[in-house]
Amino acid sequence: MSLLPVKNELGFFEMRFESIGGLGANLAAQVLAEAVVLGQKLDGANFASYGSEKKGSPVKAFIRVCERGTAVRTSSPVERPHLLVVFHEALLKNAGTTQGLLPDSIVVVNTASTPEAMREAIKLPSGTVGTVNALEIAVQEKTRINTALLGAVARVCPFLDREGVKRAIARAFEKRYPQLVEPNLRTFDRGYAEITLQEFPTDGRYPARDFRRYVPALGYNNAPIGGVILTPGNSTDKDLSISRQGFIPRLNMEKCTHCALCEMTCPDLCFVFAAGVDKKGRPAPELRGINYQYCKGCLKCVEVCPTGALTTAREAEALLPAVG
Repeated sequence: MSLLPVKNELGFFEMRFESIGGLGANLAAQVLAEAVVLGQKLDGANFASYGSEKKGSPVKAFIRVCERGTAVRTSSPVERPHLLVVFHEALLKNAGTTQGLLPDSIVVVNTASTPEAMREAIKLPSGTVGTVNALEIAVQEKTRINTALLGAVARVCPFLDREGVKRAIARAFEKRYPQLVEPNLRTFDRGYAEITLQEFPTDGRYPARDFRRYVPALGYNNAPIGGVILTPGNSTDKDLSISRQGFIPRLNMEKCTHCALCEMTCPDLCFVFAAGVDKKGRPAPELRGINYQYCKGCLKCVEVCPTGALTTAREAEALLPAVG
């Protein structure tokens, strides 16, 4: 009798974690693979794909699980995941995030929204959507979201040994950070308990999508000679919101004195100023708001604001519109 619910033609149940640096997706994949290979009658492998190892940069982690005796002879990226875990809701704006979903794939998203809302965002033809507010859990438990999402994964994959995953989490922390073992185990349990699941049948609401390999706009065949950047310093077409880790600066105009320290500190020119007048009626720039499209959530502006007009707030679940 097979322990795995579904397998592809090579005999694997495949998972893909879509994340950004700093949210712990790579560690989560390592912990999960260790729990499966060392603690269960299953084999498997994991690896991650990322560029610069810094917060806010794109990260993908891949896990393959198979029955004992199945040859594990591939280390290619998981293109058609049975389970897709999205660590940051803003990543859904990237075309490649949900690429390759199967008709019965499970999608788990870190969000405060409902599965129905996430289905709308993904335009999912069919499958199962799970939503868990991993950020809320992590803030309350003083951990990171990765163990909350591991709890959600254990819930949607009944073949996983829940206690085995918890033991793997404990091993990951007990030597270097023993004080973090219990908070992370609580975070795992809350992710397991608090995920909301909804299955969506094929109802014609969204057309089925044929699999097409995601191809970036520029690659080795068509990149400019020497890798020259043709638009240096140009961020007008960029959306930096995906770099945020769940927190943004919130502006209270009643406390703002328009001193522009935030503008001088901001590395991405997020603050929108317009012509105005000061208290004496002289021409002076006035701060009108924050363009969240370019805000990476570094919160340097909060640190330098002398009046407390800028404070740290949890990022709104709905994508914020640009100001200006």
